[in-house]
Amino acid sequence: MSEKNLIRKQVKETLSTLSRPLYEHYSFKIASTLYTDVDWEKAKTIGIYVSRQPEVDTYQIIRKAWEQGKQVVIPKCSPKDKGLAFRTLTDFSQLESIYYGLLEPIETLTTEINAEEIDLIIVPGLAYTRTGYRLGFGGGFYDRFLSEYPGKTLSLAFNQQIIPNFPIEDHDIPVSKIITNEEVILTKC
Repeated sequence: MSEKNLIRKQVKETLSTLSRPLYEHYSFKIASTLYTDVDWEKAKTIGIYVSRQPEVDTYQIIRKAWEQGKQVVIPKCSPKDKGLAFRTLTDFSQLESIYYGLLEPIETLTTEINAEEIDLIIVPGLAYTRTGYRLGFGGGFYDRFLSEYPGKTLSLAFNQQIIPNFPIEDHDIPVSKIITNEEVILTKC
């Protein structure tokens, strides 16, 4: 097993020990901190993934964005070219599960948005370094997208997902900020 896959396995095991009440409490703390973040406040269009455990709950964040009049766009994976496109989401009924069990936008009910129109992207991951590098779930979709994305990035993570280091490759793109249930980490990127 590669070092990255071993880290993925260890972090998933650690997160699986989080009780439902703690998961909910930590997700709420992270979301509350996000809502006061300057990048969130300034953003008119927010790119965000639809979470599934053990990821920080993003359903409440998506609802808050709608409540604040922000445009929400979510990723649609293209397995053939490992590409990523963001499409509008105005209602959870516009979601379907196609690829890896992830909830994605139904193309006939949503509109694709250009990367330049997205002010802030909340990037998913499984583990993070304090310098903003993230270990994703292994597909490389976000790194490809972020290599051309001009806007702001941040990630949401439970404190248990912050680890000292892991192998970083040339194509890995760090996020500029990580919000955890205990702190906001401003990275060097």
